[in-house]
Amino acid sequence: MASQTSLTDPEETVIDMAELGARLAARRQAALIPHLPRNDGQNRTASKQALLDEIAKTGAKW
Repeated sequence: MASQTSLTDPEETVIDMAELGARLAARRQAALIPHLPRNDGQNRTASKQALLDEIAKTGAKW
């Protein structure tokens, strides 16, 4: 069975990502949630670390 193309529903809400980010930041501030640090990677598997090393070799930053 072939995949069907989804139709755009004119009633569907489009999310403005910049506005969503601003709303989330305001909610975090109002709830006194501090900025959480990124995962420092202490528990990465060897395969995940190898993947990140290969990505870094291309000059990209994950």
